[in-house]
Amino acid sequence: MRGVFVTGTDTGAGKTVLAAAITASARAHGIDVIGLKPVITGLDEPTPRAWPADHELLARAGEATAEEVAILAYRPPVSPHLAAQLAGEPIDPADLEAQIRAAARGHELAVVEGVGGLLVPLADGYDVRDLAHALQLPVLIAARPGLGTISHTLLTLEAARRADLEVLAVVLTPWPEAPGEVERSNRATIETLGEVAVELLPVIERAEPDLLAQAAASLPWPSWLRRAPALAVA
Repeated sequence: MRGVFVTGTDTGAGKTVLAAAITASARAHGIDVIGLKPVITGLDEPTPRAWPADHELLARAGEATAEEVAILAYRPPVSPHLAAQLAGEPIDPADLEAQIRAAARGHELAVVEGVGGLLVPLADGYDVRDLAHALQLPVLIAARPGLGTISHTLLTLEAARRADLEVLAVVLTPWPEAPGEVERSNRATIETLGEVAVELLPVIERAEPDLLAQAAASLPWPSWLRRAPALAVA
């Protein structure tokens, strides 16, 4: 069983859509894949029209249930460490890691999505970057294509590499049909300064598995999987 960890430059950068697109495409190619959103917050927030909550989108993409996708779910739209504190149930890192491995057991591929960015705290002295490192998974970084993305993306790359995380690629999303000079320059600049492959995920009109899979056809995800090590599930 292999796995990848999907993170983003910040909240709302397209992590879930990227994770769901890879999940849907892998399943369309006959791979037994599960998309996981181990920690989710903000369930009290309304979702955009025609788009479900993150864990429901991943469940739809992987033909799973929302309960299988989300291990820890919180209603307030706050950082997970605060959400856990408000719930009176602090997150136990070792238990969270064990539950992720258990959820992945029996599948060929696990697409594990983080929450927020890499340095979002989950518990005292433990953040999303620590979780990715503990799972020993290579990382995909979802980033916006527009103004401001260069600094956010390069900082995320720096944070990942400082923890010896392997970065498979940066994925700019949603990539417009007619990108302007800013978007094109951002892609080239991130690729050069970040010394990283920068891929593009187009706009996806609806949260349907076939549309997600079609969008992921533009990504070299099979080669990413060949580079991805097996997730220890023991």
